[in-house]
Amino acid sequence: MKKVLVGMSGGVDSTIATLLLKEEGYEVEGVYMKLHSKPGYHEIHQARAQKAADFVGIKLHVLDLQEKFNEKVYQPFIDTYADGKTPNPCALCNRNIKFGAMMEFADKVGADFLATGHYIKTDGKYLYMADDDTKDQSYFLFYINPKILPRLKFPLGERKKSDIKKLAASMEGLESFATQAESSEICFVETTYTDVLKNHLTVDQAGEVLDKDGNVVGEHKGYMHYTIGKRRGFTVNGAHDPHFVTKIIPEKNQIVVGKRDELGCNRVVINNLNFFNDGKEFDATVKLRYRTKAVKCHVQVKSDTAEVTLNEDVFGVAVGQAAVFYEDDKLIGGGWIIEA
Repeated sequence: MKKVLVGMSGGVDSTIATLLLKEEGYEVEGVYMKLHSKPGYHEIHQARAQKAADFVGIKLHVLDLQEKFNEKVYQPFIDTYADGKTPNPCALCNRNIKFGAMMEFADKVGADFLATGHYIKTDGKYLYMADDDTKDQSYFLFYINPKILPRLKFPLGERKKSDIKKLAASMEGLESFATQAESSEICFVETTYTDVLKNHLTVDQAGEVLDKDGNVVGEHKGYMHYTIGKRRGFTVNGAHDPHFVTKIIPEKNQIVVGKRDELGCNRVVINNLNFFNDGKEFDATVKLRYRTKAVKCHVQVKSDTAEVTLNEDVFGVAVGQAAVFYEDDKLIGGGWIIEA
């Protein structure tokens, strides 16, 4: 009998994923990971994960990865905002923690496979977008090590979120999982990201707003409050049209703003490439943020960077975010935006 280790968060998705794998005949064990130190968080979620494990009838391990999470995910999150860029902590967490440290733990317990409640599909060679396009998480998994793909299982990839909730609601003992609030997009951010930054940095620090020619046209409340494309929270003297953040200058605590057409971008450069194919030059579609549509592009790989030419302008492209490539629903890979 093949053994599967399942990452269990205490939520409905990982709970049903665990149940489905047990029903398929696998030997299943669960693991709950302590990743951050948000007060009261683990007391609640670990108890839920234990309740789910007891329901399914499996052993639940608890893995304390707070130190590694701080080094690989949390501190880079802080540093990226301090550098005037926009981080993507979930993609880093997936590579280093959920499909890095957790895979190492799978080896320790003798598991053949690692499974999670992510909405994504795999055939062991590639990753594919989930059937439920409203929940698809492929964008955040572009950076995982291609070598581990044959050992991954995603039981929810072909299912709808609404069906997962209905299934939980229909089972005596799991009804409460169906009505739990959705987990936050970034697990350690309870309110806003600036509230997290304020624990480490001086966030509220008034500075100058510039136009594209370098003229001072207004004031802002501190550059870390802004990401590329933001249109509120600063003043532009005498402006009648909406203005958007087009550039952040952290070393001077300045932001540059302009009208929407100044936000358009048709070329990006990426580094830290991670591809599931061996293409050096190819056409694909690319997503430059999670909640944006994919656009057609041409990719030219140059050793450790790649130049991406977009077939149409994309607005609000931010350095620090990920460029993730697809062929139809197949995930090809991606990289981190260093120039836009």
